[in-house]
Amino acid sequence: MSTSSLPQRSGARKKKPVRKKRKKVSFFRKFTRMFMFCLLLLTIGMGWLYFAPSANNFRYLIADTLITTQHRYMAKYIIGEDELKNRVAEYNQRFDHMGDEVDTHTIATPAPEADTEAPAEKPLVEVEKVSGTGYAGYVMTVNDPTKVRLGIPNKAGSGEKVSSMVARTGAIAGVNGGGFADPNWKGNGFKPIGLVISQGKLFYNGLGGKTSTQIVGLDKQGKMIAGNYSLEELSKLGVQEAVSFQPRIIVNGKGLIKNAAEGWGIAPRTAMGQRADGALLFVVIDGRQPGYSIGANLYDVQQIMLKHGAVIAANLDGGSSTVLVKDNEIVNKPSSQYGERYLPTAFLVFEHPEQVQIDNIWEGLDPSQIDAAKKRTQ
Repeated sequence: MSTSSLPQRSGARKKKPVRKKRKKVSFFRKFTRMFMFCLLLLTIGMGWLYFAPSANNFRYLIADTLITTQHRYMAKYIIGEDELKNRVAEYNQRFDHMGDEVDTHTIATPAPEADTEAPAEKPLVEVEKVSGTGYAGYVMTVNDPTKVRLGIPNKAGSGEKVSSMVARTGAIAGVNGGGFADPNWKGNGFKPIGLVISQGKLFYNGLGGKTSTQIVGLDKQGKMIAGNYSLEELSKLGVQEAVSFQPRIIVNGKGLIKNAAEGWGIAPRTAMGQRADGALLFVVIDGRQPGYSIGANLYDVQQIMLKHGAVIAANLDGGSSTVLVKDNEIVNKPSSQYGERYLPTAFLVFEHPEQVQIDNIWEGLDPSQIDAAKKRTQ
């Protein structure tokens, strides 16, 4: 009985290697075919991207998007190093020009308190979700523009998270403000770019030899000021709160960006605008998060502003700095891999801004001597 069973076991052993070999051969063939197919598609795609006239807009969209990130250098592999330099210079020139037109917008004055027929008072801050092709974010409306102040860090040598500024000062809400020196995208957030004006005082002057800069801010009446101005002009306008950033995207009720191709790539965005009734609009768009929000270009942001009635609007620092805080909670989803960033400025909203004290931490410091990359001690 045991003798008759041996051939069966032997036969079984002989058949198994054949099956495994066939499976291995079949898998290898399928893998090779799939690899060759993907390689063919990649070759066709790269050929289209680099040589087809119809791919020009898409190629520049990729390059513009890379320019807004810490991987700006990679854009040279898409459009070439010389074209990258030309592209950046072209944008800077265009952005400068977008700040030149004289702004003539006015804002409505508040209704007299004695008016018993006045409509019910609106909440000071309202937040709504917005979305479009590839992006999601929020619009925060501040119905009284005189309630906004520029927040800055309270410790020399380091920026501060917007959520920390909001909690420390007792603000209702806050969004990130102007740009800052950020070597290798690991800056400490303490060295602003351009000007910082708070409570009507010049807190920081990083203009160097420049006579003017693009600013985004507010005057004594809560009127938004944005565009290219000198210090003397800002003083005459009575600017109270301001940071340097660009470009201005709406002036005198008209959008300055013609189409998406001029929108400076896809990225997280923050922008500030104002309606004719004085209400301030802060647009915060998340990005770099596939499946949720890739980001928006400046044309998208402009169109959101126009849809919400903005007669003036300007871009603020975006990318991984983009953040909206309300009631001590981060409303949006910042894209920074390191978490919420340390920043030099933020626009904060207060019920009683006259009670808030903001001290100048840059007083007595030479901007050229500030180390923007020094590790934070907090």
